[in-house]
Amino acid sequence: MNINLIGVPLYFGCDKKGVDLSPDILRNNGLIDILEKHNHKVFDLGNLHVKQMSEQDKFKDNKSMKYLSPVVELNNNLAQSVYCSLNSGYFPLVIGGDHALGLGSICGASKHFNNDLAVIWIDAHGDINTDKTTPSGNIHGMPLAAAMGLGNESLTDIYFNDRKVNPKNVYIIGARALDQGELDLMKEVDLKLWKTSEVKELGCEKIINDILTDLNKKGITNVHISYDIDSLDANIVPGTGTPVENGLNVDEVNYVLEKLLKSGLITSMDFVELNTKLDSTDQTLNVALELFNVISKSLSHVDKLK
Repeated sequence: MNINLIGVPLYFGCDKKGVDLSPDILRNNGLIDILEKHNHKVFDLGNLHVKQMSEQDKFKDNKSMKYLSPVVELNNNLAQSVYCSLNSGYFPLVIGGDHALGLGSICGASKHFNNDLAVIWIDAHGDINTDKTTPSGNIHGMPLAAAMGLGNESLTDIYFNDRKVNPKNVYIIGARALDQGELDLMKEVDLKLWKTSEVKELGCEKIINDILTDLNKKGITNVHISYDIDSLDANIVPGTGTPVENGLNVDEVNYVLEKLLKSGLITSMDFVELNTKLDSTDQTLNVALELFNVISKSLSHVDKLK
């Protein structure tokens, strides 16, 4: 298949430097070779520009959200890149960078597919805080809420002024660090969530089969995966900004990604929150490259974008 590789060197969403270096670190460690060895044609679109803002000005735009204007600008530009990729029949593979970029990816996919879109969010966190509920002000904890039309209009109106994805078509896998505001919003919109403990109890096969069955019943034929490496246990991936213990293991994540990608429904994907500056070894990077090998191999099954 044709893959558009889109780098997003963003750290403003998490307010922790190092994650912005990951797109180039992945490229320099063979990412494109990994993708091409499974017969994909890769078009490396380079890195999107991130407008700079000084640390002392991070609350300049909004007292509750850090670095708002550069995050908004970046997500608008990313949305356009994803939208254009999909219009061309190419698979947008977005490499971050922090998870604030997930909003831009969903915006672009939503513009292209309209209501025929679901989002599978694989993450230790829910990322459905708003400017009213955030305990940190970090926008990487808000993108999924904004994509569902919840929160401040500066985020919910990115790219076009409408809800990007119906909450009924959102699925969260692997969350285990949820703020009270997120739990309240989840209950309010009846969000489908499988915490890590439930993944362990029910098994990955049942959960993914249930999701695919639900998508089939709804007639949804296009799905965006937003994958955060902190879904893995903190002992496996120390090189991420907000590691959480008692997470998924590599086999579980491999299964989830492979099963979803082989379904043929996945039409765009994010890979975020790798921060090798926080890992004194290459352990986290090596895990990331292993995951990309699974992703590349499994992407061969997405026939409709070839």
